[in-house]
Amino acid sequence: KDSVIEEGAIVRGPFALGEDSTVNAQGRMRGDISIGPKCKVGGEVSNSVIFSHTNKGHDGFLGNSVLGEWCNIGADTNISNLKNNYTKVKVWDFAKEGFVNTGEQFCGLFMADHGKCGINTMFNTGTVVGVAANIFGSGFPRTFIPSFSWGGHAGFSTFKPVKVKEMAAVSMSRRGGEFNEVEENIINHLFEETKKYRTWEV
Repeated sequence: KDSVIEEGAIVRGPFALGEDSTVNAQGRMRGDISIGPKCKVGGEVSNSVIFSHTNKGHDGFLGNSVLGEWCNIGADTNISNLKNNYTKVKVWDFAKEGFVNTGEQFCGLFMADHGKCGINTMFNTGTVVGVAANIFGSGFPRTFIPSFSWGGHAGFSTFKPVKVKEMAAVSMSRRGGEFNEVEENIINHLFEETKKYRTWEV
């Protein structure tokens, strides 16, 4: 309902597009894709799940990936989903607090809610990005980026909750959402729960 596939877009199934979402002109949707409501998606996408209110509107490749809610992927961002030596991909496991072998040859990006990345960002194979991480700059950042990270390949600092809340309030209001007390409490709780992963704070 109220969704649009713009001119020149190529869509191969299986493919699901949520309510009030858009596939931008010239987008290449290569199949096995689920896009939630109120999203804007373009460029090249395959084998991926994109949750609601998330934008990947520009050129760049997203494959074998999961994007949470309220994420934004900058123009010409590219995600590696296959290692150059074709070995199985390792990803960060929060339960084991370390990297584990997925047994998969194809594995891209896992980005949690409110994650953002700037233009021309590059993500390595099997990268895990936590809640409200803001990634930018040249070079490949690390493959586990903790929640509330600010930075990239050159290093990270902490994206303070007060700034995260300001960002979330603006981004949500732009799309008809509301950053309320419940959202604020979640941010506060997650910031404390994930503190141990931000090793630069020690």
